[in-house]
Amino acid sequence: MIRKIIHIDEEKCNGCGLCANACHEGAIDMVDGKAKLVRENFCDGFGDCLPACPTGAISFEEREAPEYDEAAVKAAQQAKGAKPMGCPGSVIREMNRSGSENDTKTVTKMVSQLRNWPVQIKLAPTKAPYFDNAKLLVAADCTAFAYASFHEEFIRGKVTLIGCPKLDSVDYSEKLTEIIKNNNIQSVQILRMEVPCCGGLELATKNALKASGKFIPWNVVTISIDGKIVD
Repeated sequence: MIRKIIHIDEEKCNGCGLCANACHEGAIDMVDGKAKLVRENFCDGFGDCLPACPTGAISFEEREAPEYDEAAVKAAQQAKGAKPMGCPGSVIREMNRSGSENDTKTVTKMVSQLRNWPVQIKLAPTKAPYFDNAKLLVAADCTAFAYASFHEEFIRGKVTLIGCPKLDSVDYSEKLTEIIKNNNIQSVQILRMEVPCCGGLELATKNALKASGKFIPWNVVTISIDGKIVD
């Protein structure tokens, strides 16, 4: 079948092994000091290994490949004595919200700080008046739900773009590069979740900053699944 799967450029690979560790399915092994995709049917095509690669040796390609075999992945994990994980961002968790923080009587009505539309990266224009002299926030869409003061602490005073590289299955680098190149962006803040797949959003934004040829201040803030800022 034709499907999306990772490609490893051996010339760029420095043998660090970070991608093999980041691949929870076990599709990648280190062979003769280089990363290799040795089990194509173990690769789910989500690319958790991409942001782990420091040299940019890993990319996506569409080609003939065996179908992802989730049962085989779980069997291999169990054989190694590992708890089957799949994507860490899909692990079920329940947060116990008790006490005053969950008391609706104490909740103060908040006003939206959103100042631009559309907010989805794939729908956003590459040139717009609101980008002029803007502080740009590039946020994973889950952050708005995980972090209680998202509007007050992150959106306020910024132009906001959101996305999820795992669900959209696209590389945002090209679109973000055009936005940064075509507008007078003052700063960029990347807001991501702690899950590995969110690294794709961080990597795309960093690549866009580099490709733009501009020197723009930027920083990354990571939000935990239970809604806290990770130090």
